[in-house]
Amino acid sequence: MALAFDEYGRPFIIIKEQEQKSRLRGLDAQKSNISAAKAVARILRTSLGPKGMDKMLQSPDGDITITNDGATILEQMDVDNQIAKLMVELSRSQDYEIGDGTTGVVVLAGALLEQAERLLERGIHPIRVAEGYETASRIAVEHLERIANKFEFGATNLEPLIQTCMTTLSSKIVNRCKRSLAEIAVKAVLAVADLERKDVNLDLIKVEGKVGGKLEDTELIYGIVVDKDMSHPQMPKQIEDAQIAILTCPFEPPKPKTKHKVDIDTVEKFQTLRKQEQQYFDDMVQKCKDVGATLVICQWGFDDEANHLLMHRNLPAVRWVGGVELELIAIATGGRIVPRFQELTPEKLGKAGLVREKSFGTTKDRMLYIEHCANSRAVTIFIRGGNKMIIEETKRSIHDALCVARNLIRNNSIVYGGGSAEISCSLAVEAAADRHPGVEQYAIRAFGDALEYIPMALAENSGLQPIETLSAVKSQQIKDNYPHFGIDCNDTGTNDMREQNVFETLIGKQQQILLATQVVKMILKIDDVISPSDY
Repeated sequence: MALAFDEYGRPFIIIKEQEQKSRLRGLDAQKSNISAAKAVARILRTSLGPKGMDKMLQSPDGDITITNDGATILEQMDVDNQIAKLMVELSRSQDYEIGDGTTGVVVLAGALLEQAERLLERGIHPIRVAEGYETASRIAVEHLERIANKFEFGATNLEPLIQTCMTTLSSKIVNRCKRSLAEIAVKAVLAVADLERKDVNLDLIKVEGKVGGKLEDTELIYGIVVDKDMSHPQMPKQIEDAQIAILTCPFEPPKPKTKHKVDIDTVEKFQTLRKQEQQYFDDMVQKCKDVGATLVICQWGFDDEANHLLMHRNLPAVRWVGGVELELIAIATGGRIVPRFQELTPEKLGKAGLVREKSFGTTKDRMLYIEHCANSRAVTIFIRGGNKMIIEETKRSIHDALCVARNLIRNNSIVYGGGSAEISCSLAVEAAADRHPGVEQYAIRAFGDALEYIPMALAENSGLQPIETLSAVKSQQIKDNYPHFGIDCNDTGTNDMREQNVFETLIGKQQQILLATQVVKMILKIDDVISPSDY
């Protein structure tokens, strides 16, 4: 390293090794990319399955998150490498599309890249590897269709949906309450589902949490829970057969939109102004009373004078309610959001059988329950837990269970879990490899080997001997020609996933294979890494 000066006398440093540095190209670039993606997959591998470990993530401002949800782990990680960011995007895509399987899809992509690296070292061109993987993914997806079973469920037969949600929750921190949480998730989805169109709007399900109590106290409310209380402590805490006025206009005198100035030089003028303000408040409250409202929910606040007047006129009110919550309340109660007092009519009032304020523990925390609504197509899952981290992880777990129930309503086909589907697909892909002449058969066979990484990771995370366990299950599947044998992670004594009631949605499993293959093909086709300094 040497110090030099330019023609203006400004110093700069000459690094001797600068000429020796060169950007990565060809096989070196592909190996570097594969190494970066494998590093991300290795982090998530230990979180796979019901016995998977949790990760503790610390944000730059010191907040702690404990989770084993793949999408959340990668979302919170500070990833700089561009290829590693592709793996983060992969997990996010699985989360957006399916809602579950975010860890498995990254582990599978890592396994496919590991197998691809061996093929590249043997001199096989990356394009041929990518084409072989594409062929193998089609074979695997078609095989999943053949081994899938259809679940019939209805309003009286929820067990198939509950069992599938329990499989999703069994890998989470909340697995000791998986039965009750699965039932809550299924009932919530069915409450908002349109079974004729096979459509579910998850925006109608509000997930709210409050620290305190225990996980078993989590409940489903056919209505809306708002983290607010009555505006005045002397207002009634319980209102039956409530007629609700939902307002986005404030309880205050109108303000001119132009610049204005009021000059008051006598006591009489001040008293006149004060009386006018009181008249405004009085008229607003009277309009609400005239249309028959027994409860006012307002998006904005109001001052003490308006609050006192509302209490004096026996009109309970709630203030500072958010816009999203107002929309849910309007949907649940069948009311209309009113932007001006002049537009308030009896037809625009929402109806609820019971509105009550509930306090928690020894704190002053209170929440408003709006129940027995005219339209129960908006529900709330209210989570209790010992601390904030448990609440947040339970919310993520409930989200996965809701997505699985929604996917089953859209497509009621399921495959069996515990790695049984991957082993069966691996056998089908290996059998198909012999029918493909040329170099692609190596890639197809490698794809089959990569599928076995999922059951191996499940066995490893459950404290079993991975290779021995996988070999035993694989031979069992071949011998009995029965695709439902998987890894006995919970040590129940049987490898039959049908007996263990371990189910996964077919579309979730197919999406995993297709997404992982797409991203791996993209990574394999990158043979040059160009940074801004190379321009």
